[in-house]
Formats: sequence, C-alpha cells, structure tokens
Amino acid sequence: MEYMVIIIYNDKEGGCFMENIKIREYQQQDWQRLIEIHDKARTNELQLAGLNDAFLPLAEAAFREGLFEYTICVATISKEVLGFAAYTEEELAWLYVDPAYNHRGIGKSLIEYVIKNITKRPIHVEVLAGNEPAINLYKSMGFETVEVCSGSMPGNESFHVTVHCMQKF
Repeated sequence: MEYMVIIIYNDKEGGCFMENIKIREYQQQDWQRLIEIHDKARTNELQLAGLNDAFLPLAEAAFREGLFEYTICVATISKEVLGFAAYTEEELAWLYVDPAYNHRGIGKSLIEYVIKNITKRPIHVEVLAGNEPAINLYKSMGFETVEVCSGSMPGNESFHVTVHCMQKF
C-alpha cells in the first residue's frame, strides 16, 4: 500500500517549497539507505539523551532489537528513501529521518501513515528523555506522556535509559 502526502513549508530564507512525500512498504534494496539514515539520526538522538557511548550501528541493532519482526515503511521524495518507521498493531517502535531532511514533514508523514495503519488504541511509543524534538513532534500528533520510565536500553542492556512512555488514544 502506498500513501502520498504533499507538504508545503517555508525555508530559513523565506522561500516556500512543496514536497511530494510517498510512504511505501520497505523493500530489501532499501537496506543500505536505512543503515545510513539510522546511523546518522541515532547518533543525534543519543547525543540529546546524553548517551553517546550507547550507539550501535543499524547492522547490529536491527538484529539485537528485532527490527524485521515489525512492519517497516519508508518515506521517499523523488524515489530517494529519506526516513523509515517500524511498527506493530499497538506500538510505533522505530522512527528515523535523515537529519539533512529534518523539519520537512517526513517524520510527521510517517507517523500519520502508522496511525492510519494501526487500528488498536492506544498506540504506544517510547522516546528517550532529552530528545525534545521527538517528544514535541509526537505531542503535536496527539500523543501524551503517560509515564516516565527507566530501565535497560533494549539491544544494548549495559546502558540505563529514561524514556517518555507516550500514547495516542
């Protein structure tokens, strides 16, 4: 199933741009691009959370955390993969956008797609404490923090993390 979104946004110089964002199912040929996106974006995410040393490249994290047990979709502009999400019937577990394309509606479009494809409510998502851009994005999409939890980092259990457990009802 494909999903098309047209985003109009203003750049820093005051120009106005329109993007056609297409969301589609993951395909095997997307793997290398997912690695590039995850590894850049995850580094930023962990830095915001003060967990720089917890980084694992996607080639390792995907297997430790069971990425391929989820439904995976990708966001493209002009056929270039710029972001991806992975989800189940009740949880949005992975969401990464190429940092060079932040603030262009790609993350929001992926979240909208997942919301439309998950029929069970509430939808759950966990966001690392300190990742205010992600927390604010989810809040803007109707998610609420229901609890702040602490524990071991999935896939890299030697690190202790605090997360915002968020839900959309």
